[in-house]
Amino acid sequence: MRIVVLALAVLVALPAAAREVKLSTWNISWLTAKPAGHPALPRSLRPRGGEDLALLRRYAERLDADIVALQEVDGRLAAARVFDARVYDFHFTDETDTQRPGFAIRRGIAWRANPDLAALDLAPDARFSLRRGADITVTIEGRALRLLSVHLRAGCTWDDPARSQRLQCAELAGQARHVAAWIAARRAAGEAFAVLGDFNRRMDGDDEVFATLSRAAPLLRATAGFSNPCWNGTSFIDHILLGGAAREWFVRGSLRVLVYRETEHAFRERLSDHCPVSVTLDVR
Repeated sequence: MRIVVLALAVLVALPAAAREVKLSTWNISWLTAKPAGHPALPRSLRPRGGEDLALLRRYAERLDADIVALQEVDGRLAAARVFDARVYDFHFTDETDTQRPGFAIRRGIAWRANPDLAALDLAPDARFSLRRGADITVTIEGRALRLLSVHLRAGCTWDDPARSQRLQCAELAGQARHVAAWIAARRAAGEAFAVLGDFNRRMDGDDEVFATLSRAAPLLRATAGFSNPCWNGTSFIDHILLGGAAREWFVRGSLRVLVYRETEHAFRERLSDHCPVSVTLDVR
C-alpha cells in the first residue's frame, strides 16, 4: 500500500514540477574555437586553456538552466566546449561574427528557430559589425514562449541617448527602437515572450532605453531593484525582460546570479567578466 500511495504522490507531483523552467542569460566573453592570432580576434585576446574551459563547464553544470541565452559565443562548436552537447541543443544567429548571440536549449524541450532580428546589426558590412538578435520559440507544457537573445551596443551605459552626441548612444537608441518593434509585434500577436541578454545598459531609475522598450508593451524587468554581485558588485547590464503571459509566469524571488568562486582579477578573462543571471518561470 505504501508503494502505491508513493507512486500516486509522484504522479500527482509531476505536472507541477514539469511546468517550472529555469531561464538564464550568460555572456561568456569571446568564447571561440578560433586559434590565437586569427584575424577575426583582437590581438590582445588571451586564448582559454583546457583548465579554463573545464572551469566554465563546471559552472555551466552548476547553472543547470533549461534555456540559456548566450552572448559572445562563436557558434555551436564553441558552445559545446562549455555546454554538454548531449544535454543541450544550440542555435545562433546566421552571421559570420565571432561574438554571436544564441541559445543553449535543454534537449527534450520543443523549439524552433525564427528569423534573426537582423535590424540590430546597424553596420552589417563593417569589419566589426554590431550583432543581430537570436530569435526562437520554445514550447513548454503546450504553451509557446518567444525568446530573443540580444547583445546591444556598448559604450552608452548611463548617458541619455536623446541628449548625448556620442555615436554609441545614437546606435544604442536605434537598436532599442528595433527591439521595441519586435516587442510590439509579440504584443499584437498575443505571445508570451522574453528579451534577455547583455543590454550594455544600466536600466536603474527612469532609464530612457527601458522606457522605449516598455512603451511597446508592459514589461517585467527581473533585475529591477537589485545590484549585481558579479565581480564585487555593480548595476546590472545583463537583463531578463518578460512580457505577455510570461510576466505572470515569473516566480517571485527566483532571480539568481551564479558568482564565480575564483576572485583573482585574471579570472575575469579566464572565465568571463559577466556572471550567469537566471530566473524561474512557472508556465501555466
